Amino acid sequence: MFKKNKHGIQMKTPEQLEKMRAAGLVVGRTLQLLRESVQPGMTPMDLDAIAEKAIRGEGAIPSFKGYQGFPATICASVNHEVVHGIPNDRRALREGDVISIDCGAILDGWHGDSAITVPIGEVDPKLTELMRVTEEAMWRGIAALTAGRHLSDIGHEVEKYVRSQGRYGIPQEYGGHGIGTEMHMDPWVANHGKPGRGPRFEPGMCFAIEPMVNLGTDRTKVLADDWTVVTIDGKASAHFEHSVAVTHNGPWVLTALDGGKERLADLLGDAG
Repeated sequence: MFKKNKHGIQMKTPEQLEKMRAAGLVVGRTLQLLRESVQPGMTPMDLDAIAEKAIRGEGAIPSFKGYQGFPATICASVNHEVVHGIPNDRRALREGDVISIDCGAILDGWHGDSAITVPIGEVDPKLTELMRVTEEAMWRGIAALTAGRHLSDIGHEVEKYVRSQGRYGIPQEYGGHGIGTEMHMDPWVANHGKPGRGPRFEPGMCFAIEPMVNLGTDRTKVLADDWTVVTIDGKASAHFEHSVAVTHNGPWVLTALDGGKERLADLLGDAG
Protein backbone atom coordinates (compact mmCIF):
# COMPACT_ATOMS: atom_id res chain seq x y z
CA MET A 1 0.00 0.00 0.00
CA PHE A 2 1.48 3.34 -1.05
CA LYS A 3 0.13 6.62 0.25
CA LYS A 4 0.45 10.02 -1.40
CA ASN A 5 -0.12 13.36 0.26
CA LYS A 6 -2.27 16.15 -1.21
CA HIS A 7 0.62 17.26 -3.41
CA GLY A 8 0.98 13.81 -4.97
CA ILE A 9 4.22 13.05 -3.11
CA GLN A 10 4.62 9.39 -2.11
CA MET A 11 4.67 8.98 1.70
CA LYS A 12 6.62 6.09 3.21
CA THR A 13 5.96 4.25 6.46
CA PRO A 14 8.90 3.64 8.85
CA GLU A 15 9.05 0.04 7.59
CA GLN A 16 9.22 1.23 3.99
CA LEU A 17 11.99 3.70 4.88
CA GLU A 18 14.00 0.80 6.29
CA LYS A 19 13.70 -0.92 2.90
CA MET A 20 14.83 2.26 1.13
CA ARG A 21 17.78 2.41 3.53
CA ALA A 22 18.77 -1.13 2.49
CA ALA A 23 18.67 -0.12 -1.19
CA GLY A 24 20.56 3.08 -0.39
CA LEU A 25 23.33 1.16 1.35
CA VAL A 26 23.80 -1.01 -1.74
CA VAL A 27 24.36 2.17 -3.75
CA GLY A 28 26.57 3.74 -1.07
CA ARG A 29 28.81 0.69 -0.83
CA THR A 30 29.04 0.44 -4.63
CA LEU A 31 30.13 4.06 -4.96
CA GLN A 32 32.68 3.60 -2.19
CA LEU A 33 34.10 0.63 -4.11
CA LEU A 34 34.23 2.66 -7.32
CA ARG A 35 35.94 5.57 -5.55
CA GLU A 36 38.60 3.18 -4.25
CA SER A 37 38.99 1.45 -7.63
CA VAL A 38 39.32 4.34 -10.06
CA GLN A 39 42.81 5.08 -11.36
CA PRO A 40 44.54 6.33 -14.51
CA GLY A 41 44.35 3.84 -17.37
CA MET A 42 40.92 2.49 -16.47
CA THR A 43 38.00 3.18 -18.76
CA PRO A 44 34.46 4.17 -17.74
CA MET A 45 33.41 0.75 -19.04
CA ASP A 46 35.74 -0.89 -16.50
CA LEU A 47 33.96 1.02 -13.72
CA ASP A 48 30.57 0.04 -15.12
CA ALA A 49 31.50 -3.66 -14.92
CA ILE A 50 32.65 -3.25 -11.29
CA ALA A 51 29.39 -1.49 -10.39
CA GLU A 52 27.13 -4.09 -11.99
CA LYS A 53 28.97 -6.98 -10.30
CA ALA A 54 28.76 -5.23 -6.91
CA ILE A 55 25.04 -4.41 -7.17
CA ARG A 56 24.00 -7.84 -8.40
CA GLY A 57 26.28 -9.42 -5.79
CA GLU A 58 24.09 -7.84 -3.10
CA GLY A 59 20.94 -9.26 -4.67
CA ALA A 60 19.89 -5.90 -6.12
CA ILE A 61 19.19 -4.72 -9.67
CA PRO A 62 21.01 -1.85 -11.44
CA SER A 63 18.18 0.65 -11.89
CA PHE A 64 19.77 2.68 -14.69
CA LYS A 65 20.34 -0.28 -17.02
CA GLY A 66 17.48 -0.30 -19.53
CA TYR A 67 15.85 2.82 -18.03
CA GLN A 68 14.36 4.59 -21.04
CA GLY A 69 16.92 2.71 -23.13
CA PHE A 70 20.03 3.69 -21.13
CA PRO A 71 22.56 0.90 -21.82
CA ALA A 72 24.69 0.81 -18.66
CA THR A 73 24.73 0.41 -14.87
CA ILE A 74 26.28 3.80 -14.11
CA CYS A 75 26.33 7.21 -15.72
CA ALA A 76 30.01 8.14 -16.18
CA SER A 77 30.54 11.81 -17.05
CA VAL A 78 34.16 12.89 -17.63
CA ASN A 79 35.47 16.47 -17.31
CA HIS A 80 33.08 18.76 -19.27
CA GLU A 81 30.31 16.11 -19.29
CA VAL A 82 27.74 17.24 -16.72
CA VAL A 83 25.47 14.19 -16.33
CA HIS A 84 24.17 11.09 -18.14
CA GLY A 85 27.49 10.12 -19.77
CA ILE A 86 27.36 6.62 -21.27
CA PRO A 87 30.33 4.48 -20.14
CA ASN A 88 32.64 3.47 -23.01
CA ASP A 89 36.13 2.10 -23.61
CA ARG A 90 37.14 4.59 -26.31
CA ARG A 91 39.31 6.66 -23.97
CA ALA A 92 41.11 5.66 -20.79
CA LEU A 93 40.97 7.99 -17.80
CA ARG A 94 44.06 10.17 -17.43
CA GLU A 95 45.81 11.84 -14.53
CA GLY A 96 44.11 15.21 -14.05
CA ASP A 97 40.64 14.12 -15.21
CA VAL A 98 37.54 14.18 -13.05
CA ILE A 99 34.72 11.67 -13.44
CA SER A 100 31.17 11.98 -12.10
CA ILE A 101 29.67 8.57 -11.33
CA ASP A 102 25.89 8.35 -10.89
CA CYS A 103 24.59 5.00 -9.62
CA GLY A 104 21.21 3.51 -8.78
CA ALA A 105 19.92 0.19 -7.47
CA ILE A 106 16.59 -1.50 -6.77
CA LEU A 107 16.26 -3.80 -3.77
CA ASP A 108 12.98 -5.42 -2.77
CA GLY A 109 11.15 -2.94 -5.00
CA TRP A 110 12.72 0.22 -3.51
CA HIS A 111 15.23 2.58 -5.11
CA GLY A 112 18.49 4.16 -4.03
CA ASP A 113 20.23 6.83 -6.13
CA SER A 114 23.50 8.65 -5.47
CA ALA A 115 26.42 10.29 -7.29
CA ILE A 116 30.00 11.34 -6.61
CA THR A 117 32.68 13.18 -8.56
CA VAL A 118 36.15 11.68 -8.24
CA PRO A 119 39.58 13.06 -9.22
CA ILE A 120 41.88 10.88 -11.30
CA GLY A 121 45.23 11.21 -9.56
CA GLU A 122 46.37 14.79 -8.98
CA VAL A 123 44.07 17.39 -10.51
CA ASP A 124 44.11 21.17 -11.01
CA PRO A 125 43.29 22.95 -7.72
CA LYS A 126 40.34 24.64 -9.49
CA LEU A 127 38.80 21.20 -9.99
CA THR A 128 39.41 20.24 -6.38
CA GLU A 129 37.62 23.41 -5.30
CA LEU A 130 34.78 22.81 -7.78
CA MET A 131 34.18 19.37 -6.25
CA ARG A 132 34.32 20.75 -2.72
CA VAL A 133 31.83 23.52 -3.51
CA THR A 134 29.42 21.11 -5.23
CA GLU A 135 29.50 18.53 -2.45
CA GLU A 136 29.09 21.16 0.24
CA ALA A 137 26.16 22.68 -1.67
CA MET A 138 24.52 19.25 -1.69
CA TRP A 139 24.87 18.98 2.09
CA ARG A 140 23.46 22.49 2.56
CA GLY A 141 20.44 21.43 0.52
CA ILE A 142 20.06 18.20 2.49
CA ALA A 143 20.15 20.10 5.79
CA ALA A 144 17.01 21.97 4.66
CA LEU A 145 15.02 18.72 4.70
CA THR A 146 13.42 19.20 8.09
CA ALA A 147 9.71 18.95 8.79
CA GLY A 148 7.91 22.23 8.25
CA ARG A 149 10.34 23.76 5.75
CA HIS A 150 9.42 24.09 2.07
CA LEU A 151 10.51 22.26 -1.08
CA SER A 152 12.11 25.37 -2.60
CA ASP A 153 14.34 25.77 0.47
CA ILE A 154 16.57 22.99 -0.95
CA GLY A 155 17.39 24.88 -4.15
CA HIS A 156 17.70 28.14 -2.27
CA GLU A 157 20.31 26.70 0.09
CA VAL A 158 22.21 25.06 -2.79
CA GLU A 159 22.31 28.24 -4.86
CA LYS A 160 23.11 30.51 -1.91
CA TYR A 161 26.15 28.44 -1.03
CA VAL A 162 27.44 28.11 -4.60
CA ARG A 163 27.04 31.85 -5.25
CA SER A 164 28.95 32.64 -2.05
CA GLN A 165 31.95 30.67 -3.30
CA GLY A 166 32.61 32.29 -6.69
CA ARG A 167 31.45 32.56 -10.28
CA TYR A 168 30.19 29.06 -10.95
CA GLY A 169 27.44 27.94 -13.31
CA ILE A 170 24.38 26.04 -12.04
CA PRO A 171 22.53 24.39 -14.96
CA GLN A 172 18.94 25.51 -14.51
CA GLU A 173 17.28 22.69 -16.44
CA TYR A 174 18.61 19.80 -14.30
CA GLY A 175 17.84 18.97 -10.69
CA GLY A 176 16.75 16.37 -8.16
CA HIS A 177 13.52 14.43 -7.74
CA GLY A 178 11.30 12.41 -5.51
CA ILE A 179 12.26 8.75 -5.09
CA GLY A 180 10.70 5.58 -3.69
CA THR A 181 9.08 2.75 -5.62
CA GLU A 182 10.32 4.48 -8.77
CA MET A 183 13.67 6.16 -9.38
CA HIS A 184 12.20 9.41 -10.67
CA MET A 185 9.03 10.57 -8.91
CA ASP A 186 7.36 13.90 -8.24
CA PRO A 187 8.31 16.50 -7.32
CA TRP A 188 11.18 17.93 -9.35
CA VAL A 189 13.76 19.54 -7.04
CA ALA A 190 15.45 22.68 -8.38
CA ASN A 191 19.02 23.66 -7.49
CA HIS A 192 18.12 27.34 -7.42
CA GLY A 193 15.31 29.67 -6.42
CA LYS A 194 13.63 31.56 -3.63
CA PRO A 195 12.85 29.98 -0.24
CA GLY A 196 9.47 29.29 1.32
CA ARG A 197 7.66 27.94 -1.72
CA GLY A 198 6.09 24.61 -2.55
CA PRO A 199 4.93 21.78 -0.28
CA ARG A 200 6.06 21.68 3.34
CA PHE A 201 8.24 18.71 4.27
CA GLU A 202 6.60 15.90 6.24
CA PRO A 203 8.11 12.74 7.75
CA GLY A 204 7.92 9.94 5.18
CA MET A 205 8.87 12.03 2.14
CA CYS A 206 12.03 11.06 0.22
CA PHE A 207 14.05 13.10 -2.24
CA ALA A 208 17.21 12.78 -4.32
CA ILE A 209 19.23 15.98 -3.84
CA GLU A 210 21.74 16.45 -6.65
CA PRO A 211 23.43 19.74 -7.47
CA MET A 212 25.47 19.98 -10.66
CA VAL A 213 27.95 22.87 -10.73
CA ASN A 214 30.05 24.04 -13.69
CA LEU A 215 33.43 25.74 -13.61
CA GLY A 216 32.21 28.19 -16.27
CA THR A 217 28.86 28.92 -17.87
CA ASP A 218 25.60 27.32 -16.75
CA ARG A 219 24.71 26.64 -20.39
CA THR A 220 24.68 23.02 -21.55
CA LYS A 221 23.76 20.89 -24.55
CA VAL A 222 22.93 17.23 -25.16
CA LEU A 223 25.22 15.24 -27.48
CA ALA A 224 24.02 13.20 -30.46
CA ASP A 225 23.72 10.06 -28.28
CA ASP A 226 20.65 11.79 -26.75
CA TRP A 227 22.01 11.22 -23.24
CA THR A 228 25.32 12.93 -22.52
CA VAL A 229 24.94 16.50 -21.26
CA VAL A 230 28.04 18.70 -21.70
CA THR A 231 28.96 22.29 -20.89
CA ILE A 232 28.78 24.67 -23.84
CA ASP A 233 32.16 26.23 -23.02
CA GLY A 234 33.97 22.91 -22.52
CA LYS A 235 34.82 23.65 -18.88
CA ALA A 236 34.54 20.96 -16.22
CA SER A 237 31.48 20.11 -14.15
CA ALA A 238 30.90 18.28 -10.86
CA HIS A 239 27.89 16.34 -9.57
CA PHE A 240 27.04 14.99 -6.12
CA GLU A 241 23.81 13.31 -5.03
CA HIS A 242 22.21 11.54 -2.09
CA SER A 243 18.77 10.01 -1.50
CA VAL A 244 17.31 11.48 1.69
CA ALA A 245 14.27 10.79 3.87
CA VAL A 246 12.47 13.38 5.99
CA THR A 247 11.99 11.96 9.51
CA HIS A 248 10.82 13.21 12.89
CA ASN A 249 14.52 13.35 13.85
CA GLY A 250 15.62 15.35 10.80
CA PRO A 251 17.10 14.27 7.44
CA TRP A 252 18.17 10.63 7.10
CA VAL A 253 20.65 10.25 4.25
CA LEU A 254 19.73 6.84 2.94
CA THR A 255 22.71 6.46 0.57
CA ALA A 256 25.38 7.69 3.01
CA LEU A 257 27.06 4.87 4.90
CA ASP A 258 26.72 6.75 8.22
CA GLY A 259 23.23 8.03 7.37
CA GLY A 260 24.67 11.55 7.09
CA LYS A 261 25.29 11.85 10.84
CA GLU A 262 28.75 13.41 10.67
CA ARG A 263 28.03 16.16 8.13
CA LEU A 264 24.55 16.96 9.39
CA ALA A 265 25.78 17.25 12.97
CA ASP A 266 28.08 20.04 11.77
CA LEU A 267 25.48 21.81 9.64
CA LEU A 268 22.45 21.51 11.88
CA GLY A 269 24.62 22.33 14.86
CA ASP A 270 25.73 25.50 13.07
CA ALA A 271 22.10 26.31 12.26
CA GLY A 272 21.19 25.89 15.89
